[in-house]
Amino acid sequence: MTARIGIEALNVHAGFAQLSTAALFEGRGLDHERIGHLMMSARSIALPCEDPITNAVNAAAPIVGRLAPQDKERIELILTSSESGVDFSKSIASYVHEFLGLSPKCRVMEVKQACYAATGALQIAAGYLASGVSPGAKALVIATDVSMVDARAGYAEPATGTGAAAMLLGDDPRVLALDLGAFGAHAYETMDSARPMPDYDIADVDGSLFAYLDCLSNSFADYCGKVDGVDLRATFDHLALHTPFAGLVKAAHRKLMRERVRATPDVIEADFAARVAPSLVYPGQVGNLCSGSVYLALASLIDNAPSRGTARVGLFSYGSGCASEFFSGLIDDGSRAALAELDIPGRLNARVPLDFAEYTDLLAENSRCLVPVENRKIEVERYRRFLDARPGREPLLAYRGTEGYHRTYEWV
Repeated sequence: MTARIGIEALNVHAGFAQLSTAALFEGRGLDHERIGHLMMSARSIALPCEDPITNAVNAAAPIVGRLAPQDKERIELILTSSESGVDFSKSIASYVHEFLGLSPKCRVMEVKQACYAATGALQIAAGYLASGVSPGAKALVIATDVSMVDARAGYAEPATGTGAAAMLLGDDPRVLALDLGAFGAHAYETMDSARPMPDYDIADVDGSLFAYLDCLSNSFADYCGKVDGVDLRATFDHLALHTPFAGLVKAAHRKLMRERVRATPDVIEADFAARVAPSLVYPGQVGNLCSGSVYLALASLIDNAPSRGTARVGLFSYGSGCASEFFSGLIDDGSRAALAELDIPGRLNARVPLDFAEYTDLLAENSRCLVPVENRKIEVERYRRFLDARPGREPLLAYRGTEGYHRTYEWV
């Protein structure tokens, strides 16, 4: 019998501050008529005491903290994915392993392929777990990033979020049971997006949009070539796609429906509202979480779609450069209950609103987050009003600076 492997727990950490999309458009003098294309109300904003490591740990800690000691001991693989590495050699995962207090008998590593990397990590972990070489083992996959965008990014600035999505994988997939072996991939080299310096992103916006749409069509075609009898409308009860911004997801859904179903505009609109729109609620409040984006969309789907028993979800992951994958899995009524234990909407609602002036004041300090320096000090207490905004919160990890190139942290 094929092993039942998938996501046992899923949590999202999207920081402690937020800025409304309208305020950012107003402050930057952007064309307000284009707000509708983003389909966003706000985006998460990083604080100077946050970085990819604190995001990863603060996303994963509530999951790990709920495990029985014997289950925590069975985490044998930690994979972090990030475009926001803090060192050319040392992985983010090494810090995560330390601050989560995990067993030393653990494989620890970091992967990189833009916004696709977490899905690649998930498939690597799922293959290890399904192989049966270590029955009962668990894996922790964490997608974590910080935003480096500013006014130079133009209309990408309002769409970019910050935070992490953490997933515990194992043989009790209460959140999502993967359809093992059901996947389609498509990749090729292109320069549609890059981070040539720690504090600067560049993007060929049009090239990236076309690459995303091309990869969706081709990875779905590859999925159909591996899985018998696939029908875009009948096979999948829901769809959750990598969400740089919701308007692109709507265009991608429309393209796939035209190609595969030859659907009319009214049918496409109704299908989008029923099968896709629930996945866009949280992305519309957070922004693009890079490789965590599709898992933010999955969490949104589970929490916001009408309950309908067991349902199949088609998921699409895209990363600039580029790599992509269409895969699938099953959710059920227990998925929402499992997700509710982490209270993702409560965490999002607890973020402190910023005005535009406060936001721009943070940008200069935040832009240095990933730049290697020998010594740096962060006054964590300056940000207490953000950290303490959620009543009864668990301890949080904060970045307090760098000493001799070694990043240092504290629980607050």
